[in-house]
Amino acid sequence: MKFKKQVLGTVVILAGVLLAGCANGGKNATGKDTNYKSELVKRGSLTIGLEGTFAPYSYRDNGKLTGFEVELGQDIAKKIGVKPVFVPTKWDSLIAGLGSGRYDVILNNINKTPQRAKVYAFADPYIYSRYVLISRSDEKGLKTLASIKGKKLVEGTGTDNFNVATKYGATVVPNGDFPTALGLIRQDRVAATINSREAFLAYAKSNPTSDLKYVDLSKTLAPTAVQPMLNKQSPKLLAKVSAAIKELRQDGTLTKLSEKYFGSDITKAN
Repeated sequence: MKFKKQVLGTVVILAGVLLAGCANGGKNATGKDTNYKSELVKRGSLTIGLEGTFAPYSYRDNGKLTGFEVELGQDIAKKIGVKPVFVPTKWDSLIAGLGSGRYDVILNNINKTPQRAKVYAFADPYIYSRYVLISRSDEKGLKTLASIKGKKLVEGTGTDNFNVATKYGATVVPNGDFPTALGLIRQDRVAATINSREAFLAYAKSNPTSDLKYVDLSKTLAPTAVQPMLNKQSPKLLAKVSAAIKELRQDGTLTKLSEKYFGSDITKAN
């Protein structure tokens, strides 16, 4: 009987510890929220999916992965207390990789659409991208979205640019690599591409573009909010990522990164 009383007492103490932990909202002894860590693909790391081939968002410089979204991922991971791990993935399988649990979040110049929102969750926006229509400098017939009807445009399969081009009647040649797309335009194999102004300006920093031009489509297409994409099964991690972005916006980090990689502040909608 004495032994049974001791066991019972131990159980009561353990139950009290567990209840205290629940009452503390999943916080550890330091007061930091740790609930989200159970939702990570790899404990202690924020695994980030991106293409790694789309300057200035993510690309390789002398073999090293760098870019706006790479530094952003590092800053987000630091804010939530984990290490960043990047998984470069081709666009065609990037979103599927999130669904299959290869990574925790996608940072890849991606935005929320009704179709994506049915399956995935989106954290707070970090930049706002503006659509432009890029063509050869001697091209005189492409000045508006209406003018692309019946024309050949090169766009990445499944991208918003692809959807816009299709909506306005263009015949789309699939290719998601930006330099390759510009090469197809130069070779007169396609008439144009719809892409982001920021991507073109970043490309122009280190490449000649006198044979190309772009038309700003902001009067027709509103700037697009670019957001991290996560699984809906990770609500606590989603809240952590959103909170980190808010902090990075407030402390000026987002603006600094934007000016570094794009030459201007594109972190605001207006």
